[in-house]
Amino acid sequence: MSKNKPPVTGKYIDPLVDFAFKKIFGSEPNKDLLIAFLNEVFRGRKHIVDLVYNKNEHHGDLKDEGAAIFDLLCTGTNGDQFIIEVQRGRQGNFKERALFYTSRLISDQAPKGKRSDWAYNLTEVYLVALLEDFTLEINRAQEYLHDICLCNRDTGEIFYDKLGYTYIELRKFVKADTELDSDLDRWLYVLKNISRMDRIPAYLRKPIFEKLFNIAEYSNLTKEEKIMYDSSLKYKWDNKNVLDYAINEAREEERMKAFEEKKAIAREMKKDGLPLAQISKFTRLSVEEIEQL
Repeated sequence: MSKNKPPVTGKYIDPLVDFAFKKIFGSEPNKDLLIAFLNEVFRGRKHIVDLVYNKNEHHGDLKDEGAAIFDLLCTGTNGDQFIIEVQRGRQGNFKERALFYTSRLISDQAPKGKRSDWAYNLTEVYLVALLEDFTLEINRAQEYLHDICLCNRDTGEIFYDKLGYTYIELRKFVKADTELDSDLDRWLYVLKNISRMDRIPAYLRKPIFEKLFNIAEYSNLTKEEKIMYDSSLKYKWDNKNVLDYAINEAREEERMKAFEEKKAIAREMKKDGLPLAQISKFTRLSVEEIEQL
């Protein structure tokens, strides 16, 4: 790809690209989209009526304490707080990072200064994470939505329901358009596939999705927004190329390591006078490779 040439884009922008995600879900005129999406994610357990967008960088109380930077941070009408993240690749200490983010929002609820009337009346804190290119490696291989809270390890009974983590593994969401049973299915399908569509399909002809498609249309972006999106899309592709290269290098290194181990075993077997055909059957090396050892 030429350095100065913008990426080739489809009719609609990719919502999982950083700029596009914030363009679609992170502005006041479009908060009805985020509210509708979150209400489907919570599947009736919560009903969000309104949201206020907060600054996405959250500093600690101490000068040298690191800041937590979110994709989106919102507060509901009851003071409940929502962190919404798109995670494109696996990071070290991924679960610990989620705990750090939510713990920061909880600890920040404590009043500053000396007060004797505060009774730890905490508001709810939730993290919703869309995982694009990796999975949590949880045993339930086919499940793409994980609703996690504090519970009794033995009985599964919920111990505390005001802190929750929802992880959506988009790689595992493989439903076809004819298999979409709920609006949550439709949201996830759109998030994964809108950048490859050329029009809004009939099964998405609802006002909320029509608005999303209108906002996501590349031709409706301003010149500055197109530059920002193209740059964000190229950054995503470059990161994926780096990741793919690293994965391929690791696989090749493992293959070469296994090959060297097979050769070492074959050498020992040759010293012991075993027939080449038997060594080949055991090590899966060819007779020619064994003869050269």
